[in-house]
Amino acid sequence: MSQTAALEAQLAFLEDTVQSLDGALALQQQQLLRLEERVAALSHQLREQGQRLDAFPGTSPEPPPPHY
Repeated sequence: MSQTAALEAQLAFLEDTVQSLDGALALQQQQLLRLEERVAALSHQLREQGQRLDAFPGTSPEPPPPHY
């Protein structure tokens, strides 16, 4: 195999690798965005739950046990 053919084969392999990595990166970016949205939604729900609990009398945190 000539050096030119070897370089062309290596270039083709590298181009394929770059395309594969680009696809994987795009997929990971989409997953990250979905996870960030889910974390924001869960954080909002948690804040709402805390506010609802604070609205009820007698739902304040219990004092620590006497052995503390």
